[in-house]
Amino acid sequence: MLRPGLQIPPIILVDDEEEILFSSKTQLRLAGIEPVVTFQDGRQVMGFIETHGAALLVLDLMMPHCSGEALLQQMNQRFPEIQVIVMTASQEIDRAVACIKGGATDYLVKPVENNRFIAVIRQLLEVRRLRQEVGTLKKAFFTEKSTDDKAFSSVVTQSKLMHRVFQYAEAIAVSQEPVLVMGETGVGKELLVSAIHQLSGRAGPLVALNVAGLDDTMFSDTLFGHKKGAYSGAMENRKGLISQAQGGSLFLDEIGDLKPTSQIKLLRLIQERRFYPLGADLAQHTDARILCATHRDLHALMQEELFRPDLYFRLSSHQIRIPALRERKEDLPLLVHHFLQEASESLKKPIPDVSHELLNLLYGYDFPGNVRELRSMLHDALAHYESGVFTLRGLGGSDRCDQDAAMGGEHGGVPQITIHGRLPTIQEAEQFLMEAALERANGNKSLAATLLGITRQTLNNKLRR
Repeated sequence: MLRPGLQIPPIILVDDEEEILFSSKTQLRLAGIEPVVTFQDGRQVMGFIETHGAALLVLDLMMPHCSGEALLQQMNQRFPEIQVIVMTASQEIDRAVACIKGGATDYLVKPVENNRFIAVIRQLLEVRRLRQEVGTLKKAFFTEKSTDDKAFSSVVTQSKLMHRVFQYAEAIAVSQEPVLVMGETGVGKELLVSAIHQLSGRAGPLVALNVAGLDDTMFSDTLFGHKKGAYSGAMENRKGLISQAQGGSLFLDEIGDLKPTSQIKLLRLIQERRFYPLGADLAQHTDARILCATHRDLHALMQEELFRPDLYFRLSSHQIRIPALRERKEDLPLLVHHFLQEASESLKKPIPDVSHELLNLLYGYDFPGNVRELRSMLHDALAHYESGVFTLRGLGGSDRCDQDAAMGGEHGGVPQITIHGRLPTIQEAEQFLMEAALERANGNKSLAATLLGITRQTLNNKLRR
């Protein structure tokens, strides 16, 4: 389907027989393959391609005015990147060999069986898609082009890992293939899915469905809809979410929890791009792009035969893993400031000063709930905070971070640092603290300086000495 907002080059059929053009175009439309443009006169083809482009060309050889061989030669010279299928009644082997040598991708002898015709078209469209995406990824990874800051503005980060994720997501955003976003609970999978949809250029909406807990009947009814009278209580026609997502994207969250029978229906939807509402006899086509997310290990589920391998490979045409917060702790200062500002606006409280002890405690914690847990932690801390120093004591005695251990004593006293049973010198203690801060900051000097309560310039001077 030609979607508003996306310029999809058409499949071009060239044949002097009107009945063959009509039949071939109808077959493609019934298979959900569009747009299709037909020409009876080969002389009109080159001008059309110059203006509108072409996904591929299906060409008859024996035509008046401009023969198929002549048009094939022109295509090979001017548009060698466009694949050409020769479809003719001629069964001459030498002629077929000459066409392939002349640049044709395939040679079909009329009459062509419908399923074979559709299969060849789909295969070449898939080859074209893969070539385009390889080119797009090369451009994304081998140029200095920055990512779309507006699309990813909801994700607060300075992590190089996250920026690589953004770069890949932007590169594959315009693809029509499914995307599988993986990551632990709370890492922001929904935010990335929303950014991919925004960057896709699709005019339709992003429609979301959490499939966890849905039985097969509820999944089918919610996704595909139903006809009036399909079952007891179906008093009127109801559109499913896949119809609502026409021209846009369908987001299936917690895809790892999808029931086995529902997995078969989703696989068929992805492969055939068509579906049957409950109680319907006629199939409906969809151009909605499938976006999925899960926190579960799909490989482990496949080994336990709880998730279909064929569905996994269809869904993971583009696979993105979002790193956990413990893998990008350089984001902690940014996130702490962002969430405290957010909580301050919500609770109508001033933003407190963040102590170095607080950053140290947060930095030493693994965050099993990731960014979502940090947000909840800071909102709760500010809700309980009244005055004084804003530390983890403001979390209401939470044991999520081992405060006593981080502060260096059973009662939060002075850290007990000794060297061979003696107190370290000032120089030794300073060196120890700088090394510890750099280790916790993964070598990030700006973050290490923040943890130590000094400027980066001061840290650099001390390191040089």
